[in-house]
Formats: sequence, structure tokens, C-alpha cells
Amino acid sequence: MVAKDSKKDLGAKVESMNPYEKPPEISTSQSIKNFFYNKETGAVMGRTASSWGKVGIFYLIFYGVLAALVSICFWFFFQTLDVRIPKWQLDRSIIGTNPGLGFRPMPPSSNVESTLIWFKGTEPDNYKHWVNQLSDFLEDYKKLGSTAGRGATITECDYHKFPSPGQVCAVNVRQWEPCIQENYFGYHKSGPCVFIKLNKIYGWKPEYYTDVQELPDKMPRDLKTLIGNLTARQAKQLNTIWVSCGGENPADEENIGPVRYIPQQGFPGYYYPYENTVGYLSPLVAVHFERPKTGILINVECRAWAKNIKHNRNDKIGSVHFELLID
Repeated sequence: MVAKDSKKDLGAKVESMNPYEKPPEISTSQSIKNFFYNKETGAVMGRTASSWGKVGIFYLIFYGVLAALVSICFWFFFQTLDVRIPKWQLDRSIIGTNPGLGFRPMPPSSNVESTLIWFKGTEPDNYKHWVNQLSDFLEDYKKLGSTAGRGATITECDYHKFPSPGQVCAVNVRQWEPCIQENYFGYHKSGPCVFIKLNKIYGWKPEYYTDVQELPDKMPRDLKTLIGNLTARQAKQLNTIWVSCGGENPADEENIGPVRYIPQQGFPGYYYPYENTVGYLSPLVAVHFERPKTGILINVECRAWAKNIKHNRNDKIGSVHFELLID
């Protein structure tokens, strides 16, 4: 009789475990507790210890194999690259073959879109930013000698002596008076110096103007005269990427005053082509604005001149724009 009753109870229990039957209602707090730890099954967040172990081992192996495959792919990829020579050069690169110009000093980092050099020459605290930025920018150039060029082989170059493979030409900014740190780069006399550089493009070779008849119509007259005088006396110096700076508009031309280029009006050809040699430092031209008008905003445009340099203000190639405002 007892056995029959127990069978009935077991049958009733099995019948009550019907999966399609609505489970007994429990409180929300009890449901949350059961999720984090179920006393009846010993499950933590829906899984027993053995289940969590299996899942952990699976993902450990999965991500380990995935990381190994990615590492192998990267290793093969880097075997195809040279750390010093870009894979895509000149026309095949994003940069292209038309270099732009850059200038220093730059406005404070808070004004990333600004190209305005604004200072008051009678107040040292006012022009301090511009002097300090130029000093920092020229620090590597001043290390001529044992530490110059970050371990490179430095040599003095000229139009008759080009650097050998592995050598880089020195840029002696210490001798560029008045555009030197000891003279506050002219900012204390309201005659600022702005340093111009040509953006680096690996393997790019300039095509020089060696014939006066080839000079473009838009080239400034004084630069044409300079090039014309060199054709007869110092033809080697024609191997130069010329630089000109002037007012963008007629009113700016009237206000900009005399402009002087130090050490010369261009980038000598013996600095090119750029081949990412250890310690290479871009050649510079210090543009000294000797007596610009004060209290007036002056728009300045500097251009680089070579046969294979095109100018486009919108695309910012071949030239650079900035403003001067001296209180």
C-alpha cells in the first residue's frame, strides 16, 4: 500500500514538472538572488562551476589562437616594409609630388586654426611666446657637433660639395643675425623673423630654374633680377629652390616694409633629395621683416619656386599664408 502511494506521489511530481506549465511565481528579489547564486543547483549567474570552467577554457584557447594568427599576419606584413623607406612614394603616395611650405613660430596651441603672429614689441612678456617657440624649434639645429642631427654624420656642404651617402648637411642657424635667440629674433624691435621650411617628401627632386627665359610671370621682379645676375657669375647657385615673401594684396605690400632673407633667398639644392637619412634637418630660410607697419593686420604669403612646384592657395601647396599684427 505504501509502495503504491509513493508511486502515485512520484507520478504527480513528474506530472508537475511539465515544461509547458507556468512555473511557480517568486519575488523579484528572490529571482535576483537565484541568478547570482542558486542554492539548489549551485549555479552562479546561471552556470555551475564546471560550466564556467569549460567556457573559460574555450575562450582562452579561442582568443589565444586568434592573437597568434594576428601576430603572424603582422609579422609577415612588417617584413615587406622598410622602417626608413616608405613603400609608396611620390605619385603613388598620398602626399604626392608637390611640397607645401611651413612657418615658425606658430600661434599658441589653443588656436589651432590661427595663423596670426600678434605681439607687442615693447613688452617682453607679450612677445615671450614667439621667442620661446622659435628657440625650442631651433634646438636641434643648434646642436651642431657631437649631438647634432641625433647621431648623424654632419658635414658642411656648399654648391661644390654635396653630402656623401649617410651624411647630412649642417644648417648653421647660430650665425643668422639678427634672427638669433640672443637678439630675441627681432621681436623686441618690432622687426620679427619668421622661419620658412619646405615640407619633406621622400625621394622628391627639385627641377631648378636655370634659364631666365623660363621664369614664370608671377615670380616677383626682385627675385627674377637675382636669378638673372647669377646666370652669368655663379651658375651653380641656380640649383636652388627659391623663396619669396610678400603682401597678399596691394595694401599688404604697402605695409609689409623691407624683407630680408637669411642666409639666402632659397633652399640650396644640396639638401635634396630627402631620403630620411639619420639626423636629417630640413633647410630653413629666416625671413626678416625689418620695418612692418604697426597697428595694421598684414597678410603675408610666401612661395617656393621650382619648375615642379605648383601653387594653389586653397590646397595649401607650394606656398604658406600667415598674418602679422604688431601693436
